[in-house]
Amino acid sequence: MSETNKGQLGYRIAGVIFMAIGLAVFAIRLVHAGPYALPGGAAFIGALLAIALGAFLLWPGKPRFTGLVAIVVATFASFPAIYSIVGETEEVISLYAVGPENNLVDLRLWIVDRSDGAWVGMGRSKAVTHNLDGARLDMLRGGETICVIPALVEERATVSVIHKMKVDKYKAAQISASIGMYPSEASENTVALRLDPCSS
Repeated sequence: MSETNKGQLGYRIAGVIFMAIGLAVFAIRLVHAGPYALPGGAAFIGALLAIALGAFLLWPGKPRFTGLVAIVVATFASFPAIYSIVGETEEVISLYAVGPENNLVDLRLWIVDRSDGAWVGMGRSKAVTHNLDGARLDMLRGGETICVIPALVEERATVSVIHKMKVDKYKAAQISASIGMYPSEASENTVALRLDPCSS
């Protein structure tokens, strides 16, 4: 096999891999019961780029340089896509909040349970931007939608405990923490939210 044919085969293999990664970002969410949650942000953009560049790499007769550029860009695009795939393999809830432009936002979050209720954690700015504290919101968990009222907690001991519970529960968090993509301990900007059921 000539060097040119080997190069084209390598591009085709890379193209299949990147397309599979991009499609998996959309497909992995089908494992969760309830309404389908469309990926957003960097995961959505990364998935589209991985699919598009994967298809480009499958195209025969491209110049070697453009193929190499496509592989480099697709590799970087795949990082948020892979993180999204791994993050969706375990339990994820949707918290339907209102965004800064009064648009409905589907917050995909990891959740933990302890004796005083269900908890999630996030950056303080995210919680404030979406006006989560004290709001009446719908939460989709395990295919069931219920009304909850998040109570924002900034007390560091509680925040640290909730964050540790997330890391202990989710393999994705443990793997991401080991490579520096997720904090192993709660930062000063992290808050916890207790998801209290709405009263009847």
